[in-house]
Amino acid sequence: MEGVGSFGAGRAGGEFDPVAFIKRPQTILRILSWIFSMVVFGSIVNEGYINSGSERLHCIFNKNYDACNYGITVGVVAFLACIFFTVLDIHFPQISSVKDRKKALLVEVGFSGFWTFMWFVGFCFLANQWQQTSPNELPLIQGADAARAAIAFCFFSIITWACLTVAAVQKLLLGTDMALFTTDHLEAKPNIQPYPQHRGGDHRVRHLQEPAFHPEPSDQPQGLP
Repeated sequence: MEGVGSFGAGRAGGEFDPVAFIKRPQTILRILSWIFSMVVFGSIVNEGYINSGSERLHCIFNKNYDACNYGITVGVVAFLACIFFTVLDIHFPQISSVKDRKKALLVEVGFSGFWTFMWFVGFCFLANQWQQTSPNELPLIQGADAARAAIAFCFFSIITWACLTVAAVQKLLLGTDMALFTTDHLEAKPNIQPYPQHRGGDHRVRHLQEPAFHPEPSDQPQGLP
């Protein structure tokens, strides 16, 4: 039995309802994560590099290019991952194999959990570098809003990706329980119905139990006198 009510999705081949899909909490979290990732790498790309009296651009986070590169990389990968997993969510009910559904959820759980950690590292890294940035070295007024926006939305991304991880784990656990429930029913022994008895069955049984031949007692021949 494949894909019937397993891992939070119905039977494969069902109709897709875009309105119901958008209203799902997981879809809303995915859209928020997608927007937050754009804010992070967009802020750094547009205003994260400033020119302080030379032709060379410096990263606004304490002139640390690793901080800017990290924020851009994490944001771009999260942006692409949100698109990928959104497409996967749309096609997930069409996956007929329970094993393939489980593999897809394992990939989602692993990536979401790992990227939650990456956002946490990014938040701590950018916040630390911003605190160490001296206004005497860089004109912070120019890119201060962009730096604060990147740090703030890194923090928001931690929350959304953590919620996505929890939602994927819940779907995985729910699917496992339902799969076991289905397996138990499939492996159960079929009900054996009693053999139907016809009318007059008792009479036939009694008739069969009686001897088929009853020898009649023969009269003893009388002896001659």
